[in-house]
Amino acid sequence: MYLLDDRINREQSQVRVPSVLVTGASGFVGEALVFRLLIDKKFSPIAAVRGTTRLHGLCPVKSFNLVDGGVLPSLSEVDVVIHAAARVHVMNETAIDVLAEYRKVNVEGTLRLARSAAESGVTRFIFISSVKVNGESTVLGEPFKADDPVHPTDPYGLSKYEAEEALKGLGQETGMEIVIVRPPLVYGPGVKANFQSMLSWLNKGIPLPLGAIHNQRSLVSIGNLVDLVVTCIDHPQAANQTFLVSDGEDLSTTQLLRRLATALDKQTWLLPLPMWLLKFTALMFNRQSVAERICGSLQVDISKNRMLLGWTPPISMDKAMRQAAGHFLEKQTK
Repeated sequence: MYLLDDRINREQSQVRVPSVLVTGASGFVGEALVFRLLIDKKFSPIAAVRGTTRLHGLCPVKSFNLVDGGVLPSLSEVDVVIHAAARVHVMNETAIDVLAEYRKVNVEGTLRLARSAAESGVTRFIFISSVKVNGESTVLGEPFKADDPVHPTDPYGLSKYEAEEALKGLGQETGMEIVIVRPPLVYGPGVKANFQSMLSWLNKGIPLPLGAIHNQRSLVSIGNLVDLVVTCIDHPQAANQTFLVSDGEDLSTTQLLRRLATALDKQTWLLPLPMWLLKFTALMFNRQSVAERICGSLQVDISKNRMLLGWTPPISMDKAMRQAAGHFLEKQTK
């Protein structure tokens, strides 16, 4: 009996844990994915980064460069690739041909990595895309669905759509499974850009003219996004599918600011300016795109995730907002 138990233990210890390469692992989404994989211990993560990362010493780290014939990480022992690296929105863009710059990384670089993955025997390639592939806005109460016709309107969204199509073609050609995940605005501890600005305004008690906005927008916490992506690593029904993702609760801009203020334990100062006046003011200062994000709706339907994967968001929006607010406040005190 003891000899049998010893043999079983040895055999179990020799079972190879599937290896998952995460690109963009020094970024907001990629780093969160690697930490989740390290905690779960179900998969063995490899972090592919450009530059420095906090992950050195925690898991294998490989350097890579998607463009201009740069070095790609070795994929010989990789089972699944999660491709989170991308050229995202650039403030004060100076490129003459903006779309060409997005295509270099988001299309050509992605396809270069995916071809290397297929040639190396990688079984599944998970692509972190964007809801901008679907479009910039929705009619109130008519959310995007994962398999709706797409309508990208800006260079970033178009480059992500072109990458998706190229990956699907490669998957059909090689048999490598392609999974596409399109998140809306992602927030959580350490988030930057507009979400961090909102936290800063609310924390300082700055009055905002955003107290009468009745749109609806979908968001996704970093924890919920990571949970869906990890589910897609080995779920058989995820193969060759496209998924939208959110926290499962949509908010108006006004509601979002009030919920964040509560998470920060701050009083809100939201002035009820009518939306037409906000839009008119934005037009006068050539900030129509800002007004659209503030006043427009962008909702996503995640029922496909539940029906196909049995997945629902494990983290409530209130909890996720408290996590983001807590991290922001902690940073303010340092």
